[in-house]
Amino acid sequence: MEADLHRRLIFAVSMYIGLCLPVLQLNASAQSLNDSEISLDKAISLALENNLNLKKSEIDLAASGYSEKKLFAEIFPSINAAASIGYRNAFFSGITPAGSGLNYSTGFGISLGLNAGIPYAIKNIKLAHQGNILKYEDARNQLSILVTRKFYSLIAEKTNLVLLEEILGLAQRQHERDQVSFRNGLVRELVVIQGKLAVENARYNLSTASTSYANNMSEFLATLGLSGGEITLKGGLSIVRISVDAEDLINRHLSGRPDIARSRQEIERLEYSQKQSLIAGRAPSLNLSMDWNISNLNPYSDTFSGTARLSIPIDPWIPGTAKNQSFSRANDSTEKAKLDLTIAEESAKTQIRSLASLLHNFWDSIAIARLSLEAAQRSYELTEQGFRSGTVESLALEDARNNMANAKQRLLQTELSYFSMILDLSSALNLDWKKLIEDFGVQGEKK
Repeated sequence: MEADLHRRLIFAVSMYIGLCLPVLQLNASAQSLNDSEISLDKAISLALENNLNLKKSEIDLAASGYSEKKLFAEIFPSINAAASIGYRNAFFSGITPAGSGLNYSTGFGISLGLNAGIPYAIKNIKLAHQGNILKYEDARNQLSILVTRKFYSLIAEKTNLVLLEEILGLAQRQHERDQVSFRNGLVRELVVIQGKLAVENARYNLSTASTSYANNMSEFLATLGLSGGEITLKGGLSIVRISVDAEDLINRHLSGRPDIARSRQEIERLEYSQKQSLIAGRAPSLNLSMDWNISNLNPYSDTFSGTARLSIPIDPWIPGTAKNQSFSRANDSTEKAKLDLTIAEESAKTQIRSLASLLHNFWDSIAIARLSLEAAQRSYELTEQGFRSGTVESLALEDARNNMANAKQRLLQTELSYFSMILDLSSALNLDWKKLIEDFGVQGEKK
């Protein structure tokens, strides 16, 4: 009896552990997610791994790659096999009894068509695969830039939250001092009310910024393929002055832009298609076919036939016919593609020149924002000293505190805008932004 009770107790404990262990493991997994840190490289890796549009591009890339490897399909002959079975009744058809009954027939055929346009069709298949490779690499690059932009934007927002928390703390401490001074009869009641209003304004600003940060973080995690959790972004924004020569960048990197490369590939594709259509439509074509038929499984009744047919088209050579007009339209498409390439190149040059000029001039805005912050901080320190000595009113102190907060926020936003321009220029050049900073960053002029 006691042994049976002991076994039941062991069974109950083991069942409890079996039920609780998955929950404990789930909680541990959730805790590890909540406490995780994500660097920029890790964020980009997750985004590239989980992006659905990239997965679709990978499918297209695999399909075109398979076609590019199996080019023999363009000249592979058409092969078919056939079989039939029938029944003939001599009574109704007048056929002799020997010819009635079941009849069997099998056949095998091969047909091969050759024309002079096949080499250009093969070139177009290769070109299509190269275009998909270019499209896929461009999509990866654009996604990396998007993640980088959001990553550092969220870091700036987090820094702003810390700033707003400091402003709220300053307002609360000042309000507490005002309450003590009011009880001692040193300040008026209006000062206390104004201090309370300053606290509520600071709290509201912090709450609004926190909500915005939470929403932006959720969108960022969705971009990475994560469902949620408390994620800490590991890293900081370091601003470096960039000095570039727009014309030198255009000469070195314009041809590497994905849109320019795609435009050139489109021209090449249209030229190949035009040649393929022209040659296949006007040149003679050769068709070779072979058929082998077996009837009633009797080897003496087998039939074998072979055909070679040469076709020479006439109407494509006659001006004004439908096929002749299609050749002219193909040539027009090629000319328009060349014009599109010129337009794309001019637009890209304008974009690169504009970004280079903005980077050159915007650095002065950063310097001004830094000086403004130094002035605002010093003004707040002096205003706080005057308020404590009774020579400055509370409204002036609140204004000085707000000016300091605005100066810090302005500097954050200015630096983030400058970094965003660096990302835009790197995208316009199809160049990694770290490589851009390494090559054109001015030493000694960093944040």
